[in-house]
Amino acid sequence: MSDSYKTIKDYSSDEFVEKRSRFIGYAKPVKTEDEALEFINKIKKEHWDARHNCYAYVLRDKNVKRYSDDGEPQGTAGVPMLEILDKNGIVDAVVVVTRYFGGILLGTGGLARAYSRGTKIAIEASGIITMSVCAMCELSCTYNQYGKLNTLIMNCGGVVDDTDYSDSVKLSFHIPVDMLESLKKDILDATSGEVQIGIIDEKYYEI
Repeated sequence: MSDSYKTIKDYSSDEFVEKRSRFIGYAKPVKTEDEALEFINKIKKEHWDARHNCYAYVLRDKNVKRYSDDGEPQGTAGVPMLEILDKNGIVDAVVVVTRYFGGILLGTGGLARAYSRGTKIAIEASGIITMSVCAMCELSCTYNQYGKLNTLIMNCGGVVDDTDYSDSVKLSFHIPVDMLESLKKDILDATSGEVQIGIIDEKYYEI
């Protein structure tokens, strides 16, 4: 499991007009090829009357990369779209750029620039995020220790997910793995060794 990767935040779209051709860029985070193809087919169904629905997607799993020019001259749509994803280091994402032809030919260079722009604006509308592998942890402490430990967790980059108040206070939280040892030491020091962190699992979270 690598420590981090970049992807996009959520579904988004944006559009522009170039020489009377309307370009609509769509982007969505996906985990599998089936999810990517389902999204592509959804956009194609919505824009059945468009001249082209070109796409590109990149998946972390098996380093899958796919693209389609969907009838545009070879290399003028899918490849430029895929290059935008690669240049930004984005994975687990699919982009579709729909074109309604406006009657004026753009030329190969013009097409490549237009499909690159459609990809860029869709990605910008979604937002690029970094997902980092975090340790999912828990600890139990007294009510007197709770305030100090809660602050230590946040100061070390951790996020408290749940707090259970009973005879003692149980905190469930996640923290980037590279900050875990520092937090362990701080908590041991703050509680004279009374409180220790239990590690439940590891999972990717947006940082």
